Amino acid sequence: MGEPRLHVIARVGITEIVFDNPPINIYDVATRDELCDVLEVVRVDRDVRVVVFRAYGDHFSAGADLREFGTAPSLFAMRDARWGRDVWGLLRSVPVPMIASMHGNAVGFGFELALQCDYRIAADDCTVALPESRIGMIPAGGATQTLGRVVGTSAALQAILTAERVPAADACRRGFVDEVVARADLVDRTDALADTIAARPAAAVRAAKSLVWAALDTPLAEGLGREADLAAALSA
Repeated sequence: MGEPRLHVIARVGITEIVFDNPPINIYDVATRDELCDVLEVVRVDRDVRVVVFRAYGDHFSAGADLREFGTAPSLFAMRDARWGRDVWGLLRSVPVPMIASMHGNAVGFGFELALQCDYRIAADDCTVALPESRIGMIPAGGATQTLGRVVGTSAALQAILTAERVPAADACRRGFVDEVVARADLVDRTDALADTIAARPAAAVRAAKSLVWAALDTPLAEGLGREADLAAALSA
């Protein structure tokens, strides 16, 4: 059994999931399994109020481990194996706000995971990209669905079809990330935001997250009715 690919750091109300797969925090089967195991616990732990994703080293994540492709019959077979457990479904089932705190490369898996989060903070040295089209593939970690919801279809298609690398400042202008800070300030800014959210009444935060995300797929009248029901329940 190799070294752990990630570490879990818990402080009051906040769970940090820290990637640690040097040198570039690539995503492989071991990382997937560890992440799934952690998310299974986090999503049912009522003491967790905020989840933060960050990484040790120079990069948030430089994407998939291409070395694994050599052990599979094809690129597609290895990709099927890597996605054999539904980490993306688990991410969507986490009922509390999730923050991606990114630096260096946030490419492929790194960017797709960030897009599953509720807020994305990027250091000024961060670059995001979805490179799959270069090898005749498409993103399969949800980006074909999540990026368009975040920035609209035209901007999403441009990023996916060109596979371009987008620096932090440009990524913020396009809406790919929500905020850019100096690399030296990334941890402090992320902690401050997480602390602010964790200090809010937990039931209200969970209700707000569920309603806002559901609004993407729910007819307005139905969404307003659900909002009224949850508001009444919170008041009671």
